[in-house]
Amino acid sequence: MERRKIFALGLAIGILALCVSVTAFYTASVPVAAEADGEAEGGEGVAEGRAEGEVREGQEEIQTHAPLTLKIFHAGSLAVPLKEAEKEFEALNPNVDVRRESMGSIAAIRQVTDVGKQGDVVVSADYTLIPEMMYPEYADWVVRFATNDLVLAYNPEQGKSRFADEITADNWYEILRRDGVVFGFSNPNLDPCGYRAVMVCQLAELHYGDAWIFDDLILNNTAITVSEEREEDKKKVLDEERVFLIRTPEDLQPKTEKVCIRPKSVELVALVEAGGLDYAFEYRSVAVQHNLAFVDLPEPVDLSSVEFADEYKKVRLETADGKTKTGKPIVYGITVPKDAYSENPELGLEFVKFLVGEAGQRIFEEQGQPPLVPAVGSAVGSGNLPEELRGLVVLKTAELESAELPTATPPTTPTPATPGFEAVFAVAGWLAVADAYLLLRKK
Repeated sequence: MERRKIFALGLAIGILALCVSVTAFYTASVPVAAEADGEAEGGEGVAEGRAEGEVREGQEEIQTHAPLTLKIFHAGSLAVPLKEAEKEFEALNPNVDVRRESMGSIAAIRQVTDVGKQGDVVVSADYTLIPEMMYPEYADWVVRFATNDLVLAYNPEQGKSRFADEITADNWYEILRRDGVVFGFSNPNLDPCGYRAVMVCQLAELHYGDAWIFDDLILNNTAITVSEEREEDKKKVLDEERVFLIRTPEDLQPKTEKVCIRPKSVELVALVEAGGLDYAFEYRSVAVQHNLAFVDLPEPVDLSSVEFADEYKKVRLETADGKTKTGKPIVYGITVPKDAYSENPELGLEFVKFLVGEAGQRIFEEQGQPPLVPAVGSAVGSGNLPEELRGLVVLKTAELESAELPTATPPTTPTPATPGFEAVFAVAGWLAVADAYLLLRKK
């Protein structure tokens, strides 16, 4: 009788141990690890289900509220391509209302840094203005995404632009010198196109070997001044080692019978179209978009080519705020202000991804402005460039001069879970069965 009781007890313990064993192997400590990590393999389905539910709830909530507003401050020269980008981005995101403000790039950046407005995207015609004016407080990364070059735009219709039938890439500065001819450029203190136009006039002296181009066009008709590192008689042959520093005061004092200055370059387009202005320094893309004729300036002058970067940097310009711009190839930049200065930074980042991606590249090509493919990202440190952009751009940090392709982060392999108390209990059960069996045999 005693043997039967012992055997029954051992059998009961064995059955219990078997059940616990099955449970231990199928529901071991993986969910516990998932709860701790939030990313373990066993809890992945639950986490994804919860996340999907939250997304659906969030989407339903967004649909019941007013549209999300995406606020963009941008260079005036981007008005046409960004208008098309706005239309396509809104079509892809029906609950988003894109609101753009077009102005000179310096003025656009100041909307965030000085005026105190919230902005979700800032786009500049000179990418260097973003680190110069926004780092480190207002932004800490910039993406270079498009290029351009400077041309002299005019209206070829009869009687609209004086001497339009005579002007060429070899004599344009002579045409501008003529009596009665009025030309224009944007304010160098507000708009990169403006300070680039002034630089072009100085670069023209070096290229054409005419030491009086800048004097006749700029110096004698505005309050803008120029100095050289080595003062020499300007009648002598220009020395290749000379560096010119142009200064643009707050009050430019243009002689309006000769020179017209506006806050942004696109404001000059209507004047040229109407015949109220003979010529205007514009970006090529703007001239193409508005069907204006233009003089295609030589590459050593038009700020378009990396090959002539050493030539361009011989000219510097100090704006009224005391900041110095150095001549360089024209490259546009875009950023999203930091969270404290942006109402919808995530939405702003989505727009940047759209603009530097295939859709944005196509838009810029159609509008006569070459996109950079791939775009180039720069940041205060490599970790500051948003992860979402790393597959779309080439990364270039302040510490790294040569561009590097971003590297993908390899997926992590989950660590096997440590057996929990269930497994220990199962082992104990099996040991009890073995002990009972041996006891029965002994008796």
